[in-house]
Amino acid sequence: MIEFVATPIGNLKDITLRALEALKSADVIFCEDTRHTVKLLSAYDIKKPLRACHKFNEHEAAAEIIALSREGKNICIVSDAGMPVVSDPGNTVARDLRAAGEPFTILPGANAALSALVLSALDASRFTFIGFLPDKAGERKRLLERFKNARETLLIHSAPQDVERDIAAMYEVFGDRRACAVREITKLYEEARDFTLKEGLAGEKRGEYVLVVEGASGESPLNSLSVREHVKAYMDEGLSKKEALKKAAEDRGVPKSELYRETLDL
Repeated sequence: MIEFVATPIGNLKDITLRALEALKSADVIFCEDTRHTVKLLSAYDIKKPLRACHKFNEHEAAAEIIALSREGKNICIVSDAGMPVVSDPGNTVARDLRAAGEPFTILPGANAALSALVLSALDASRFTFIGFLPDKAGERKRLLERFKNARETLLIHSAPQDVERDIAAMYEVFGDRRACAVREITKLYEEARDFTLKEGLAGEKRGEYVLVVEGASGESPLNSLSVREHVKAYMDEGLSKKEALKKAAEDRGVPKSELYRETLDL
């Protein structure tokens, strides 16, 4: 039996009864950081062999998991906090297990992004989980551009040292929007602070953050222009014609080919 097991994101009492049963019956536990996981296990007097399963050794870990499973061993896979695979190691392991035809299951539990969405009080009817933004500025901007016109609430993980950088990048691409910075979820100093992308988030940044950002308010105001004027407006901002066509097509929700003929003279 192979089980991906969600663990608490802060308060150790948020472990589920099923998770405790699985961890107690496991022959071996694969975890992101053995030093971190042993604290959780110690709190519930669980002593089991631990193996590392992090982003640098997932293929090797998967091979060992498959071998142990075929010997009839019970195996649990956990990350440091929350749901394995989601912005944590485990996705490569899951793919390798599926490719090998080795069955596995999930024991659900705490999730930081969904908890932050509730605490933010922003629209939760539709949302998009983006996770951590790329470190490189160009990649970060290109990723955010994909969600510029999304109407859904956006969920972004951000390390304390990256919060100001990530907010500035979103303001550059999205313009001003309402947002909420949620941190220390389920812990003593849990906090959900409202702010706008323009004003940024004041104060010292401590703890892991989930930045919850409202979706686009509606269609681009450039859509009221003619196709030619729409594309030219982007070209006047310094974009190439190809880039301007792409953005105008995204604004209007149509293929670029539908706009091309009307911009031949640009």
